[in-house]
Amino acid sequence: MPSYTPLPARVELAAVDHEVLAFWREHDIFARTVSQTAGGPEWVFYEGPPTANGRPGTHHVEARVFKDVFPRFKTMKGFHVTRQAGWDCHGLPVEIAVEKELGLSGKKDIEKVGIEAFNARCRESVQRYIGDFEELTERVGYWVDMSHPYWTMTPEFIDSVWWALKQINDKGLLVQDHRVAPYCPRCGTGLSDHEVAQGYETVTDPSVYVRLPITGELDGLTGVELLVWTTTPWTLVANTAVAVHPDVSYAVARTRRGTFVVAEPLLATVLGEDAEVLATMPGRRLEGVRYRRPFDLVDIPGAHFVITADYVTTEDGTGLVHQAPAFGADDLAACRRHNLPVVNPIGPDGHFHADIGLVGGKFFKEADPTLVADLERRGLLFRSTNYEHQYPHCWRCHTPLMYYAQLSWYIRTTARRTELQRENERTNWYPDHIKHGRFGDWLSNNVDWALSRSRYWGTPLPMWQCSAGHLTCVGSRAELGQLADKDLSGLDPHRPYIDDVTFPCPTCGDPASRVSEVIDAWFDSGSMPFASLGYPYVEGSVEAFEK
Repeated sequence: MPSYTPLPARVELAAVDHEVLAFWREHDIFARTVSQTAGGPEWVFYEGPPTANGRPGTHHVEARVFKDVFPRFKTMKGFHVTRQAGWDCHGLPVEIAVEKELGLSGKKDIEKVGIEAFNARCRESVQRYIGDFEELTERVGYWVDMSHPYWTMTPEFIDSVWWALKQINDKGLLVQDHRVAPYCPRCGTGLSDHEVAQGYETVTDPSVYVRLPITGELDGLTGVELLVWTTTPWTLVANTAVAVHPDVSYAVARTRRGTFVVAEPLLATVLGEDAEVLATMPGRRLEGVRYRRPFDLVDIPGAHFVITADYVTTEDGTGLVHQAPAFGADDLAACRRHNLPVVNPIGPDGHFHADIGLVGGKFFKEADPTLVADLERRGLLFRSTNYEHQYPHCWRCHTPLMYYAQLSWYIRTTARRTELQRENERTNWYPDHIKHGRFGDWLSNNVDWALSRSRYWGTPLPMWQCSAGHLTCVGSRAELGQLADKDLSGLDPHRPYIDDVTFPCPTCGDPASRVSEVIDAWFDSGSMPFASLGYPYVEGSVEAFEK
């Protein structure tokens, strides 16, 4: 007599699935596999949380299958593998979904509705589809403890995130700085570099070579023009300088179309083999040479001369780089070294200011054809072609991103690059090419984490500032209550309620108010190893985490 139920010749696989699931459920098999290995060695598994603000899709099935295989395998090997489910609750994915539900378009509409009402809908949106995710999770046979999940929006989780940010701040690694960073004009907020990596799309942009006439003589020659190349003609409105490499040789060469300055290694490529070289000189000799700017649409005082910058290359273009410091990190650094102004003719919504001639009110990417046509009309367009390339877009709303000068909060990850690379060397990667490939390259080219988001539904940045500029980083609601001299144990630490909490500045006594930003939701997700326990404030969390 067999000890199992024989399968018929024709198997209804879906029916067998349901029978197995029912058996697991009836006999509490998952919990028993965890309890029977309680004395075995620990194998740590973290459930990276999905955002449940919509119905689950096939990508969730794939991820959950991968997550299930390894804990099962380790359990079968005798390891004790606890698996806590979790839900990612904050961030742009939730906000954009709610905007669509409410028929809103951007931050102005949200603020008309009110932050309190909008965030209430965000909370409801996250909770709405949990049942669907739980059903999918059970149906695909993914074993994870859904009876005690963590939620990244709970006050206890946020307390833990604030604790981590205070540790980072106390080490001098949380800073506010005016930098050029990726920015979505539709969402009205900056993005971190790992978010940008998710949103590249193939586009066709104009590739233009622009003539910038030198004012006066160059090496005894008159009528000489600088030749610059750009695929972002819209940035020419804010042109402030032209950068050359100090050690590259530059040629002054005559063609039938005029006399131009280009990097000597690019001479034939740009001007052709028959260009007549009249003079050559190192880039440092061009420093200070003044030129006539491409557009006279905004006031940029004390600008429009050649500067030197080591980042200039001769791999493409002309070897002369047009500088718009409001729209490029390298441009900003180079122009700062030469005490040049930073002028930004584009508002946070991505449109040129309405009072600007020619392109006033236009979305930045839509201004290109108008600007290129005007350059051609005035005889400043040397060459123009269409250029197909990868351009960064917002990974959620698919709006083209700007690299935009703005005041933001950063975690100085570059200050810990060596430690991060050391830990990567100690990590056993599968497949192994990731270690020094995709992940290793990312660490080598790591930039500081753009942490803050000028949004609404997220973990509030726990920074309070007084009128004198003194900053106080708060590590928990309990600490905030002590500073404010009131019981805040029942406070919902989301906007707008957290924005109403003020306290006397510990440094000077003036009223301190919270800065308006929330943080990148990826910081929430990355905090789950300790924040899912409520570390270090929830009783038993320290012992559980350090175990």
